[in-house]
Amino acid sequence: MRLEVLSRLPQHDDGRPPLLFVHGAWHGAWCWDEHFLPYFAEHGWPAYALSLRGHGNSEGRDKLRWTRIDDYVDDVAQVADTLPRRPVVIGHSMGGCVVQRYLEDHDAPAAAILASVPPAGVLPTVLRLIRRHPLTFLQMNLRLSLWPMVDAPHKAREHFFSPDLPAADLDRYAAKLQDESYLGFLDMLAFSRPRPARVRRVPLLVLGAEQDTVFLSRQVRDTARAYDVEPQMIDGLAHDVMLDTRWREAADGLRAWLDVHTGRASAARS
Repeated sequence: MRLEVLSRLPQHDDGRPPLLFVHGAWHGAWCWDEHFLPYFAEHGWPAYALSLRGHGNSEGRDKLRWTRIDDYVDDVAQVADTLPRRPVVIGHSMGGCVVQRYLEDHDAPAAAILASVPPAGVLPTVLRLIRRHPLTFLQMNLRLSLWPMVDAPHKAREHFFSPDLPAADLDRYAAKLQDESYLGFLDMLAFSRPRPARVRRVPLLVLGAEQDTVFLSRQVRDTARAYDVEPQMIDGLAHDVMLDTRWREAADGLRAWLDVHTGRASAARS
């Protein structure tokens, strides 16, 4: 599978594990390259982001509707195998589901899931969507397409961004969104949800956004409880933690966690 991979590398390689970022539904590797890839490279981390098949400049757009979550897991494994060291895998939203499934069969020095699909799946999120936008949900199912959920900038703002995100940024991000796999949606609803009991035990960060309307704070806390960790919650931040106005707070929180859980903090003190 030909997959788009974006990278930002630090000036000096001090042996840290690379970071491999996995985007969520409707997005691509571009969403990490706006802020997170340069931020982490500037702080010494080799930073990579892939576009899952059917997204960005990766192949597979013609088969996107029927792509499965397990296909996305294969994409992560394919890119991870090309990196110089085993990467820390970091997934956002649907990408968090992919990372959880990846960890069932693959090793990693650490992992993080940001505003992630919970192990319980997306049913509560779907029910909220039906209540707020019944016609949109009907369109999605009649077309077997998730595009109606994000097909205008005001919809992207409602689901992904804070009210104070500048309009120019909103328009630029919304123009890059795309359709998502309908079968992948069904996988997150019922067929291929994360299975915490099967996940390999690695240091895991569960980070959530207090203003997220896609996966609410209580869902983030349920996810953390499933993995027996304490969640890290960022106030004032909406679902797209890597693009929203307070993205740096999420990046700082992730970096501080990585420093502790990959041995960087102790190395810095020695």
